[in-house]
Amino acid sequence: MSKLIAVFTLIIFTFIISSLSAFEYSLDSPEIKIAFEKAGENAPELQKVIDHYKKTGDRLKLTAAMFLIANMEQHSYATYRWFDTANVDVNFDVLAYPNYDSLKVEIGKIEKERGELDYEKSELIYDLQNITSDFLINQIDYAFLAWKEKPWAKNFDFTQFCRYILPYRGSNEPLEQWRKFFYDKYAYIADSMENKSNPLEAAALINDDIKTWFGFDPRFYLHPTDQGLSEMIENKLGRCEDMTNITIYAMRANGLAVTSDYTPYWANSGNNHAWNAIVTAEGDVIPFMGAEASPGNYKLSGKVGKVYRKTYDQQKDNLIFQVPEGTEIPPWLKGKNYMDVTADYTDVADVEFIIGQIQFKIERFKPYLCVFNSGEWKPIHWGKQIGETLSEEAIWSFTDMGTDVVYIPAVYLGRKVIPLNGYSPMLLKKDGSIEWLSIDKKKKKKMKLYSTTKRKLIKSTDGAIQSSFENGKVYELFYWEGDSNNYHLMTFEKKTGWQSLGKQTAVDDKPLVFKDVPTGGLYWLIAEGSDKEERIFTIDKDGNQVWW
Repeated sequence: MSKLIAVFTLIIFTFIISSLSAFEYSLDSPEIKIAFEKAGENAPELQKVIDHYKKTGDRLKLTAAMFLIANMEQHSYATYRWFDTANVDVNFDVLAYPNYDSLKVEIGKIEKERGELDYEKSELIYDLQNITSDFLINQIDYAFLAWKEKPWAKNFDFTQFCRYILPYRGSNEPLEQWRKFFYDKYAYIADSMENKSNPLEAAALINDDIKTWFGFDPRFYLHPTDQGLSEMIENKLGRCEDMTNITIYAMRANGLAVTSDYTPYWANSGNNHAWNAIVTAEGDVIPFMGAEASPGNYKLSGKVGKVYRKTYDQQKDNLIFQVPEGTEIPPWLKGKNYMDVTADYTDVADVEFIIGQIQFKIERFKPYLCVFNSGEWKPIHWGKQIGETLSEEAIWSFTDMGTDVVYIPAVYLGRKVIPLNGYSPMLLKKDGSIEWLSIDKKKKKKMKLYSTTKRKLIKSTDGAIQSSFENGKVYELFYWEGDSNNYHLMTFEKKTGWQSLGKQTAVDDKPLVFKDVPTGGLYWLIAEGSDKEERIFTIDKDGNQVWW
C-alpha cells in the first residue's frame, strides 16, 4: 500500500511540475529583472518574498511569488479627477445625493456654469513601488490554503491556479487584505453543499449571500475610481466594476477560479459592460453577475463583437507588444493584461479583406474593426497582415469577430477614430460571410420608417402600424457614404461619413416617409437634440427596418 501511495504521489507531483512551464520564472528572467528595476526603492520588499519561500523550501509557492512579481508591471491603483472645460477640478460626493437622478440634476447645474464635465486618470500608484512583502506573503499563503483545502478546487492545475485564483486584485482598486476576511466569512459553505466537488454550487451559495449585503447603484458611474474592500463594505453599493471585484475577492479566497470578462462596447447599443465568469478545471466558462445573478442564471443583455478577459499575467500576443513604442493605440486595446475570449460567448469568424497601403506607412498604424456605439464608431479589435511583405494591396485578418454584427474598418490617429475612406460598413453574417453595405445612388426608393431603434411594432385599431416617434419632434435621416469597391483610394481625408437625406417632423402616430433614398446601405435616424443613442439599420427586401 505504501508503495502505491508513493507512486501516486509521484504522479501528482510530476503533473504539477509539468504545468509550471508556462508560468515559471527565475531571478534571471527578463520580466523579473524589469520588475526589480521598476520597483526602485521598493525592490527589497520583493526580495523578502523570494527569500521567504526559498527559506521555507516550498517550490510551488516560490514559483507563484515569481509569477506575481514578473507580471506586476502595469498593475496599479488608479485615481480619477473630474474637470470642467477650463481643466479645473470639480469635486462632488456621489453619496451626498439621494439617487442618480438628483445627482444628474446637480451635474447639470455645474455644467451650466462651468461647461461640460469629463474625467481622466489623475494618479497611478503602481504595485511594484508600493506593495509590501507581508501583503504578498499573506495573499500567496491564503490562496494555496484554499486551493489545497476546498474540495471543489483540487482539480485545478497550477496554470489555472495562477491565472484565476492567485491574483490579488480585480482591477485598479486600492490594495487591501481580503483573503482571510472572505475565507473566514464563507467557511461554512462546504457544509451547506449537496455536492462538495461542484464549484458552481459553491459559487452560487457565496453569490446568494453577497446579494443580501451588496448591490448596484448608478450613482457610482460618476465615481470612476474603483472602490477597495473597506469602502465597499461601508457603502454596500457600487457599479459593475465594484460588483465584479467584490465577487472575485469572495470566490478566489475560497478557491474558485473567478475572473472578470467585459466587452469594451456593445455591438447593438451604447455603453459597455463587465461581468464575472467562473472557469472550471475542464476549461468551461460560465458567465454570471456578482451580487446579482449566479452561474447558470445569467445572460448578456446585448450583442458582442468582442469579449475580453482581465488577466493578471501579461499576454504577449496583445497589440502593445506588436507595434513600435510610441504608436497610438485606442485606450481599450493598449493594455498588456487581457485576453480575447469572444469564442466563449458567441459564434465567431475570421474576417479577411484587402486594405490599400498607398497613403500611410503601415509600420506606424494598425487597421481596426469598429462597432457603432453611442453615435460613434468604436475600435474593438486590430488587424494582422497576412504575409510579411508590404504591398499596395495587402490582405489583413481580424480574428474571432462576433458574427451578425456590423463593423467598419478604421485607423486611430490623433486620439480620433478615422473610418477608412473608400470603405463601406460590413455586415459579418452568421455564416461568416461578409456583406458590404455599399450605397447605390443610382437606385432610389421611398422609405417608410417607424422608429429610431428596435421596438415591437404595434398596430392601431384600424390595422395601421403605429410609429414610435414623439409628436412634433424633428428627425433627420442619414446614410453612410462609402464604397468598398474602391479600397485603393483610402486616405485620411474625410471623404466618407454620414450624409443627410433631410428632416421630417413627426405627426401623431404616422411613420416618417423619406423619398429618393439611395438603396443598399446603412442608415441612421436621429431625433433633433438627442444623445445619439439611436441605432443604425438596414432595409430588407420587404422594406422593413433591420436593426444593428
